[in-house]
Formats: sequence, C-alpha cells, structure tokens
Amino acid sequence: MTDSGTSCDLCDETGGEVILHAEKFRVVLVDDAQYPGFCRVVWNAHVREMSDLPATDRTLLMEAVWGVEMAVREVMMPAKMNVASLGNMVPHLHWHVIPRHADDAHYPNPVWAATQRDADPAMLATRAALLPALRAAVARHVNSSPLNTGK
Repeated sequence: MTDSGTSCDLCDETGGEVILHAEKFRVVLVDDAQYPGFCRVVWNAHVREMSDLPATDRTLLMEAVWGVEMAVREVMMPAKMNVASLGNMVPHLHWHVIPRHADDAHYPNPVWAATQRDADPAMLATRAALLPALRAAVARHVNSSPLNTGK
C-alpha cells in the first residue's frame, strides 16, 4: 500500500522473482518467457519520479540499473539493451532492463509493440538456461558498487 492508502502493485507484490534485495531497492527477474533475462530495478519505497529522490538515492538507483545492465549484457549477450523507466501503469519508481535479440518476437520495435514474429522456442530455452548465471552476475555487479557496499 502507498502512503495515501491506495493500492500499488509494486508496494503490494515483489514484481517478480527477487534476485537481489538491498535496503532501498530490489532487482527482480521478470517472469516473461518471451524475454529471458528481463529484469526490473524497483525502488522499495513508493516514489513516483526520479526527481522525488534525494541526489544520493538517485545515484544509488542508477548505479544499480547500470550494474544490472552490465550483468544482463555479460550473460545474455543481446544485440541491444532497452533500459526504460515508464511507470504509466504503475506509478512506482522502477526501471526495465531488457535484453533484445534480433530474433525476438518484437525486434526491432519495443517489447510492448505488436509482435513481429514468433520467437524460436529452442532459442528461448537456450536463453532461459542462462538465468542461473544471470542471477549470480547481477549480485556480483550490483554488490560491487561502492555505493551499495558502503566503501
């Protein structure tokens, strides 16, 4: 629940499989069979916009986003990364970190656009098999940030 008492999906639920939980944010692996490796970095407190955070928290959050991006690139080896903070449907600060492959269902359009093709199930399974390595890489990249370790 938000401070105003209204319901918020990201306050009421984790938003996916939590693969890293820090004091102020969490990294979740989104359950999307079409996009193995799709992660979200979710600010734990109900905040609507980046500019609502103090400068130190904005920096902390962006360091986490870039750490997740580096982990996803390292493990999933996408053709391109999509990193976005939209929040139109859920006005709770969160960033989408999405690996994109030339053979994915929507490429080159956004993942929220019309499907361009059926993704190859064998390729999706190959990418899904990388998720254990991705979990470890996210922990390594995000936890190594001096902002997150307190160093």
